[in-house]
Amino acid sequence: MASTDGVPRAVKFATAGVGGVFGWVVVHPFNTAAVRMNLAASQPGYQRTGFLSFAARTASERGVRSFYDGLGAGCLRQVFYATSRFGLFETFRDAIAERRRVGPAERVAAGLASGACAALLSCPAEVALVRSSNDATLPAAERRNYRGPADAALRILRDEGVAAFWRGSAPFVQRAMLVGVTQVGTLDQAKQFYDERAGVPRGTYGNVFCASMTSGLVYSLVTMPFETAKNLMAFQKPDARGALAYRATGQTILAVARSRGVLTLWNGFPPYYIRCGGHTVTMFVFVEWLRHAYLKASMGTRQL
Repeated sequence: MASTDGVPRAVKFATAGVGGVFGWVVVHPFNTAAVRMNLAASQPGYQRTGFLSFAARTASERGVRSFYDGLGAGCLRQVFYATSRFGLFETFRDAIAERRRVGPAERVAAGLASGACAALLSCPAEVALVRSSNDATLPAAERRNYRGPADAALRILRDEGVAAFWRGSAPFVQRAMLVGVTQVGTLDQAKQFYDERAGVPRGTYGNVFCASMTSGLVYSLVTMPFETAKNLMAFQKPDARGALAYRATGQTILAVARSRGVLTLWNGFPPYYIRCGGHTVTMFVFVEWLRHAYLKASMGTRQL
């Protein structure tokens, strides 16, 4: 099976976006559960519970369909986020490859840059996703009662201004830079490792699967504290004086660690890992399938 690294740039971006959407549809329920479990830990009187117990209670109280709240915003986010993150990474990596050999350091640089750009582009969809997916978890008096992601976006724009879409953008950008390195950069490095050291040829589904599982684990462990900070900053409400409890990434992480313990930063890790690993595998395997399909179709066209 031939490598798909040489497909045109436009195809790289398009397949990255479609693959991201497909992968998100698969893992969205786990993401919803992870975010809700993570936010629940910040509520007064929260009692630590396991993921399965939390998911079962949520399904009992709100129904199974509630795990798909915000699916539209999640898919919209992938259109911007996955397309730009993976597409820009490959663009930056290929630009570096024209001048020098691409190694781990070069992949780190490409991952940091592509992650930051992708986060800034997709931050509005991310805020709408967090708000619309988790509004029902608040006490009745504090709910905003969004009818969906589009309603959330319009009301945020009307009531809080454009700047609210980038509230919490610092941890999102920082987390996305880490994702660029730990997911996309690690994936690219792992593909080379499994090809050269494990005998799993690059361009095969086995190579993509092994590399995706490796990058998904690294990515979820490293980025979970930043995911916690992002959710708390995006979902918080001002107090009676108009002040926000969480103002910066480092301050939020330290505040949570000091008040509730360091492990709280990884609260909801099992569904988060299922989301990270599941999305990484389904996205990149589907991207590989799409690119092979494109190469097959283009070869057939040239033979006509």
